[in-house]
Amino acid sequence: MTTKKQRRFTNIKTKKRKKGLRLFLLSLLTLTLFGSLLFLFATLFDYLYPPVADKGGAVKRERWTVTLFFSDANERFLEPEKRQIPKEGNLSSQVEGLVKALLEGPKTNLTATFPPRTEVLGVKIDRDKAYINFNGNLTKRHPRGSTAEMATIYSLVNTICTNIPTIKEVVFLEEGKQISSLGGHIDTRGPFTLNQDMLAPRFKE
Repeated sequence: MTTKKQRRFTNIKTKKRKKGLRLFLLSLLTLTLFGSLLFLFATLFDYLYPPVADKGGAVKRERWTVTLFFSDANERFLEPEKRQIPKEGNLSSQVEGLVKALLEGPKTNLTATFPPRTEVLGVKIDRDKAYINFNGNLTKRHPRGSTAEMATIYSLVNTICTNIPTIKEVVFLEEGKQISSLGGHIDTRGPFTLNQDMLAPRFKE
């Protein structure tokens, strides 16, 4: 026969068990609710800001169509070549992207205007002026001659000023320093501006 004391002990034990079960269920419900809200937020974020991906799943960088200028077959005039390159966020990075594309050389039958192994070390923008810093191969490996120097200078200047009209002047630097000439014929200490006269006649406006 169960005594009164035993019944009280059993009731207390039962209440504790029920209380523990309620706390467990409440915790489980809270975690489930939190997880659902987190999943909902992530789904909503992906819907509002979906990543742009190609078929392989990699996120695509924004690209833009640019006009690069290279020498014609006779190396007398500059001719345009259209190309798509990645578009960077800030202006100096966009200019650097243009210069790198120019240094890669033409994809058509046009002629490169920069000596081999020339690299861009950096770009600085000051209002409407762009300072382009090259490595030492710019002058060390340059073929010399006024025609070659003109082609190098204005392929760069026309490429930058055509694609980014807010830039009006371009300055050449080598290893961070101003250079007097690429090969001894044309003074490169001052800034250069867009030169339509360097374009092949059929491309002039």
